[in-house]
Amino acid sequence: MSIPTTQLGGLTVSAQGLGCMGMSQSYGRGDWDESIGVVHRALDLGVTLLDTANVYGAGHNEVLVGRAITDRRDEVQLATKCGIDSTEGWDHRRLRGTRGYVLQACDDSLRRLGVDHIDLYYLHRPPQDAEIEETVGAMAELVAAGKVRHLGLSEVDDAQLRRAYAVHPIAAVQSEYSLWTRDPETTVLPALRELGVGLVPFSPLGRGFLTGTLDTSRFGADDFRARNPRFVGEAADANRSIAAAVATVAERKGCAPAQVALAWVHGRAAALGVPVVPIPGTKRITWLEQNVGALDVQLDESDVTELDALADRVVGARY
Repeated sequence: MSIPTTQLGGLTVSAQGLGCMGMSQSYGRGDWDESIGVVHRALDLGVTLLDTANVYGAGHNEVLVGRAITDRRDEVQLATKCGIDSTEGWDHRRLRGTRGYVLQACDDSLRRLGVDHIDLYYLHRPPQDAEIEETVGAMAELVAAGKVRHLGLSEVDDAQLRRAYAVHPIAAVQSEYSLWTRDPETTVLPALRELGVGLVPFSPLGRGFLTGTLDTSRFGADDFRARNPRFVGEAADANRSIAAAVATVAERKGCAPAQVALAWVHGRAAALGVPVVPIPGTKRITWLEQNVGALDVQLDESDVTELDALADRVVGARY
């Protein structure tokens, strides 16, 4: 299958990527062999932007992704992240960004991934222990050393992106963005446009809620959505009307609700005026293939108008 490509800075990536976090944490039990199969199938389909982070599964996810691409490294644009330190437990995590931390974190990621360079290296969150200029300066040293090709930031605002970009060009900002989470439009979009930085939406399916397939009553203790404000109690009941609205559009288009939600995100590139490369996550080949099919779904003006209005109906905070 041929998937279109998109430019993030000077990096050419598949127009849709694969978020790998759920293979190792947050969404219930994963399976190593099945996850490896998902990565291989993604590459077969032309999904070549793979997204992981050092904190996912306490390093497990980087090891998994690294093993999956052992014989296919030249097909992949590999993205990982540093900045969230959970070595003292998730409830005591710190957002780090000192020069020494960044340089060591990159070496550790390279070792776990089993590669000699990272294509897109993100700062996972703005640091608490350093100015962002120090952090990005250290990341720039990694570029100069050939360990990293391009730099990214995650969940930053307009001012933070501008400060970082003044130190070194930033290829992409990764933030949660979907039909029911549109914060980047007000927090960082002006700088994205002016600096030519791409947006990489994570959770473009609303952590699965927009697919209309979730039974929130069956979340296990190892699924963080069981404690997420939008997925519990009266908020979940209210938000089901949003999933139902997406399903209505999907029925009209003859496709799955997930494909409608993703097609809406893909269509935002023109509206926002920046490259948009969503990275829906999954640990199942069936859902991977369905997500890739979203690239063939065309929404008309009435569909978009209907979907645009849904964000105003969301009940509950992101976290």
